Amino acid sequence: MTPADFYQRDRRLHPPALTPDYKTSVARSPRYSMISLENTVSEVTGPTFGHGDIDPIDNDLISNYAHTGDPVGERIIVHGRVLDENARPVPGTLVEIWQANAGGRYRHKKDSYLAPIDPNFGGCGRTLTDQNGQYAFRTVKPGAYPWRNWVNNWRPAHIHVSVFGTAFAQRLITQLYFEGDPLIPKCPIVQTIPDPEAIEQLIAKLDLNATIPLDSIAYKFDIVLRGRRSTWFENRPEGN
Repeated sequence: MTPADFYQRDRRLHPPALTPDYKTSVARSPRYSMISLENTVSEVTGPTFGHGDIDPIDNDLISNYAHTGDPVGERIIVHGRVLDENARPVPGTLVEIWQANAGGRYRHKKDSYLAPIDPNFGGCGRTLTDQNGQYAFRTVKPGAYPWRNWVNNWRPAHIHVSVFGTAFAQRLITQLYFEGDPLIPKCPIVQTIPDPEAIEQLIAKLDLNATIPLDSIAYKFDIVLRGRRSTWFENRPEGN
């Protein structure tokens, strides 16, 4: 028996592929109509993840790459829940993050920003949601960095987030920003999203209740997979 296809994406909910103020989209946007392909068995089955696939410190970016001490930067906790459209928890799903260091530089050979590489910060982490759909990461707050869109554009501090479903075709990717950052409304990438409410759902809120005194500031970021209050994803969820 062949597994059923997933719901198709409603592409009317995507930002336009061509948004000239985000200059990279000019070269990357398609020139022809997109081709609709059916799901194959390999796309609608697997992967499955278990606790044996996750190291105990994979979600601790302060420790998981450290060699000679802690990384430099403002220590933060990013936590929240993965929920479905009815606010029910989604347990056992893989959440991955990657980010720049406190100076705004990625550990990537093509990142040539003048901020230094932090020898104790790798910038990647992963974890599984618990039975209540909860996840948490300990990390340092990423720095803003310049990019050659217009003469003086800066990306707001952000963390990339990936959420796996029950199959490869259900992987969802987004970015979270931080409450109070004045660069958010000035970012040409953020402004490709036409819905102000959707932008607000990409902003992690300060959470003093989860903050560890004299240690780490906490931010809460719930990920909603479908429905009216769903999180805005770069690869829009099927059926949303």
